[in-house]
Amino acid sequence: MSDLIVLAFDNETGAAEMRDELIRLQKQELIELEDAAIVVRKPDGKPKVKQVASLAGAGALGGAFWGLLIGLLFFAPWLGLAIGAVSGAVAGKFTDIGIDDNFIKEVGDTIEPGHSALFLLIRKITPDKVLEHVQKFNPTVLQTNLSAEDEAKLRAAFHHEDDEAVSE
Repeated sequence: MSDLIVLAFDNETGAAEMRDELIRLQKQELIELEDAAIVVRKPDGKPKVKQVASLAGAGALGGAFWGLLIGLLFFAPWLGLAIGAVSGAVAGKFTDIGIDDNFIKEVGDTIEPGHSALFLLIRKITPDKVLEHVQKFNPTVLQTNLSAEDEAKLRAAFHHEDDEAVSE
């Protein structure tokens, strides 16, 4: 089962910087991301969504393989390759896996202009090692599907002085 975590940042670049760090940590096998997305709310109030992985590219590659194979069977490998790549890209473009796009847009509408949010669907994590690398980004936990206890631990790891002011 994967865990959904939504983190907010008080600037436009915080989400992208933390995403880049998490991708680097993924290469070290400290975290395994199933999906990730960024929402940046521009100063004019318009949210911009950036998906981390492109499914269209993966679909095109898979479609090209199957198209080439089918093309070889019918003695038209290049035609099969082209048709397979196009159909695979279209299928990948319209396949929605991971974090729900409507949820991303909904949360994107709630963050302040000039701020950003990072949506993470985490399959596997080594919490202590990952947290020591990402605390410097100073995110605020917006939402999770973690247990109340685990969410409290996550919020404590990203403890802010302004959180104390809110609780007083």
